[in-house]
Amino acid sequence: MLDRIFHRPMTRAGAAVTRLVADDTGMSTAEYAIGTIAAAAFGAVLYTVVSGDNVVNALTGIIGRALNTSVG
Repeated sequence: MLDRIFHRPMTRAGAAVTRLVADDTGMSTAEYAIGTIAAAAFGAVLYTVVSGDNVVNALTGIIGRALNTSVG
């Protein structure tokens, strides 16, 4: 008897809350859009950093030292 009074209404209420919270219909398109924008922004930042004079000079110096190193 007490089970019917207390447990079942709470189970129904819990199920309703779970449906409302877990319902993510239509979210995938927004998630893909945000992910695409984030990837493009990261690519732009990475390109800016790598194409900067300091990085280009550092990489050129590393490659030059590696090619001029004598073995033996």
